Amino acid sequence: MVKKLYVGGISYSTSQQALQDAFGQAGAVTSATIIMDKMTGRSKGFGFVEMSDEAGAEAAINMWNGKELDGRTLTVNEARPMEPRAPRAPRGNY
Repeated sequence: MVKKLYVGGISYSTSQQALQDAFGQAGAVTSATIIMDKMTGRSKGFGFVEMSDEAGAEAAINMWNGKELDGRTLTVNEARPMEPRAPRAPRGNY
């Protein structure tokens, strides 16, 4: 079963391919995504990696949590479902 991991502290210079390659050292990676800012197109400094199985996910957490990649210390843990948020208020003159 695919296991989704949250990865925080990603360097702005790290590419999705580099992230996938790094986590591939721990096991089979299904996907690696770095979250980008819509306005600037720049990395937000976090992303998600999907590992193909539980053993690979545990190995990736042990291998990368608290370790450095491209000059930044990563935070890696199991991703939690996104919590519902209140709708945003409309902007503009009233």
